[in-house]
Amino acid sequence: MIKANPYYSSIHFFILAAIFLLSIGYATYLGFDWIMLIPFGILFFYFGWQNWSFIFFVLIILLPWSIEYNFTTTLGTDLPDEPLMLLTAGLFLLNWIYNPGYLERPVWKHPLVILLLLHFAWIIFSVIFSTDILISLKYLLAKSWYLLAFVFAPLILFREKKWIRLSALLFLGSMITVTLIALFRHYQLGLTFETINKAVAPFFRNHVNYSAMLVCAIPVLVACWQLSKKWRLFLLALIAVVLIALFLSFARGAWLALVVGAISYLLISIRKMFVVFVVSIILIIAAIFWLSRHDRYLEYSHNFRTTIFHKDFKQHLAATYQLKDVSTAERFNRWIAGVRMVGDRWEYGYGPGSFYYNYKPYAIPVFKTWVSKNEEHSTVHNYFLLTAIEQGLPGLLIFLLLTGAMIFYAEKIYHRIEDKFYKVAAMACGVMLMMIITVNFLSDLIETDKVGSLFFLCLACLIAIDRKTYQTTSNFK
Repeated sequence: MIKANPYYSSIHFFILAAIFLLSIGYATYLGFDWIMLIPFGILFFYFGWQNWSFIFFVLIILLPWSIEYNFTTTLGTDLPDEPLMLLTAGLFLLNWIYNPGYLERPVWKHPLVILLLLHFAWIIFSVIFSTDILISLKYLLAKSWYLLAFVFAPLILFREKKWIRLSALLFLGSMITVTLIALFRHYQLGLTFETINKAVAPFFRNHVNYSAMLVCAIPVLVACWQLSKKWRLFLLALIAVVLIALFLSFARGAWLALVVGAISYLLISIRKMFVVFVVSIILIIAAIFWLSRHDRYLEYSHNFRTTIFHKDFKQHLAATYQLKDVSTAERFNRWIAGVRMVGDRWEYGYGPGSFYYNYKPYAIPVFKTWVSKNEEHSTVHNYFLLTAIEQGLPGLLIFLLLTGAMIFYAEKIYHRIEDKFYKVAAMACGVMLMMIITVNFLSDLIETDKVGSLFFLCLACLIAIDRKTYQTTSNFK
């Protein structure tokens, strides 16, 4: 065992003590109490430098608990997630600079990594042509530490099964705890559609964000059930609790995602998921062309006076298929505006994060709703359309290639390998990915710390599993 050098230990003590005393004195002199936190931040960074995997696992635990905090009307963050993301990203980056062999060279040649880097490179390109450089630069910075924290850092840890297992269990434990709290609070409020947003606050902006993360817990729970021998009854009980919570979230998109997830499980098992994904994209493109030809979409305009928000969920569902629900009608309003925007700047888009500042002149008055003022500055409510608007059609194409490649690898890994753990993990990633795709056809959650983190963790997991198992299999089935 190597003994610590007492001389260097003393030096470190005196340096940290001096920083602490200077921070107290400076904070007292200026009246800014937060300055006293600086030495503790340095200690935390020093601890993280030697134990950065611990910081990563703390980040995983806190994902469901994070809250949105706005410093100003234009500057906000997610606490404590975003500072921990930044710390995890910074620690990984410093360790990689210090030791470039941290990630093996073959990892950088993996098709999923190449597509991810191409995706990021195109975002940088689209920032150059942004209609609002400052907002797009904020987006780019946030994206960079998302990728470092949730893709490249996990690639180091996910080389071993135990770290994949631990990440899944920490996420499940944390998410189920938050779910139980939300269920109890919702019960106290009457278990109604009207009170669900209040029950999930402050950890989730609304029931849509809550349900989108909740539905993603189901494939992880099913994977744990498949791999477990002693805890199967307990895990079935947890699955039942999550399904009840999902039903009581009153979120149509998450319910649809659950159905899509079940279908995806079957399609992956018979090796048809990637084909169905490609066909679905072709059909969606064909539908858009059909609706735009001769302005057919105008035939589906709603009545401004009858599109309202319903507090009763049965009326809410009925209004949805009758096109009288205000949230559905407003989606059509923004989707039409978005498609028209793409026509003007299809090459490189309006710039990441710039949709709100550009879309209103493209909206058509006949699709206007009671909430078209958009005081909350929300976006187009379809991540794929949002990508086309802000990054141009090449940006959308690259993202679709990345997503399609993830589905392809989930399916391929599932059928290529015999190891039960990796087989089940690949299936869970594939099903979760399809659920995330589904909710993002009705929302734009890839850039959020809740759902976006899970999307990129699936990406990291698939890369790590493929690299690990490729070395132990001699042929592809």
